[in-house]
Amino acid sequence: MTTPTLDLIHHHGSVRKYKPDPVPPETVEALVLAGQRASTSSNLQMTSVVAVTDPAMRARLAEICGGQAHVAQAPVFLTWCADLNRLARACALRGYTQVTDYVENFLVAAVDVAIASQNAALAAESLGLGICYIGSLRNNTAAVIELLKLPRLVFPIVGMTVGWPVEPPVVRPRLATSAILHWEEYDPAPKDVELAEYDQVMAATGIYGGRQVPVPGKPSELADYGWTEHSARRVAQALRTELREVLERQGFGLK
Repeated sequence: MTTPTLDLIHHHGSVRKYKPDPVPPETVEALVLAGQRASTSSNLQMTSVVAVTDPAMRARLAEICGGQAHVAQAPVFLTWCADLNRLARACALRGYTQVTDYVENFLVAAVDVAIASQNAALAAESLGLGICYIGSLRNNTAAVIELLKLPRLVFPIVGMTVGWPVEPPVVRPRLATSAILHWEEYDPAPKDVELAEYDQVMAATGIYGGRQVPVPGKPSELADYGWTEHSARRVAQALRTELREVLERQGFGLK
């Protein structure tokens, strides 16, 4: 099955090298408008976007994001924020007090941001632009909040570089759909066959540099460094452990 929209989705790849050509302001506005047209919980529209084009600010954001060169190189950097500040104003105008003490209050805003940003990503790619999500924006959310002057009840969820690609992006393979799709109820059976096949597919792409690692429980045997090894190493680390504290300072209770 294929349609132009499905083709666009299936050709997505992160872009990390950009031409110096600027992205017109009206194009940035069109991308954000596309994000606004995404589904939003109860039409609360709990998303705000800070578009940064100033080279010095992009350079500072690149530092915060772990020195990623494309953050400074891309002509536009979008910071997608969960925003309950606007709703606080709506409450003040109408004589209510917004409840922001619970995980649900933050979660619905974060989901709104994720849906909106993906709409914008597809819109960008439909125009020939490239994008790359920047999760390392959360390396130092306090610094991002200070740099972008984010008020109380606004929190940076993810960054996005936007620009004209130097070359077409690499389209990375994904897990087999059978590894993630469950019918009627969750099937807890391990998907070892799918994981092993995906390890081979990803190793063959050369993304991991052709490395080999010892087989668990069999240190004398080596196997290709694949997705399971890469991902297991990633999730075995405790990262950004200060996020709850920063969220609470911004007014999100998380009870």
